[in-house]
Amino acid sequence: MTTEVLDAGGYADAVAGPGIVLVDFRTDRSGSSRAFSAVFDAAAARHPDLRLAAVDTGAEEALTAELGVRSAPTLMAYRDGVLVFAEPGWLPADSLDLLVDTIRALDMPAVRAVYPEPLRQEH
Repeated sequence: MTTEVLDAGGYADAVAGPGIVLVDFRTDRSGSSRAFSAVFDAAAARHPDLRLAAVDTGAEEALTAELGVRSAPTLMAYRDGVLVFAEPGWLPADSLDLLVDTIRALDMPAVRAVYPEPLRQEH
């Protein structure tokens, strides 16, 4: 598997589906973002069952702002359409793998009971 690139048009559909989706908000203007990008992209080979995606914060400024991302790198993780992790900063490979293991172990019915789906407004 490889890291796919997401834009505003495909973001909602990408994170709404079943399974685990990790999203790296990145920029090539930051050394720490470039360093984490390498770690993140390498994780795709170790976790072929996950969907790994990247958002270029410079190209997707509106999406980045809408999601509250203030710095790159920022990692967001979704499981079965639920945002279960969102933190700025980069992780070493072993910490990223531990995060994946933790997300895999989540009791999603319990998560949904505590954090029900937000109300969706029709426009």
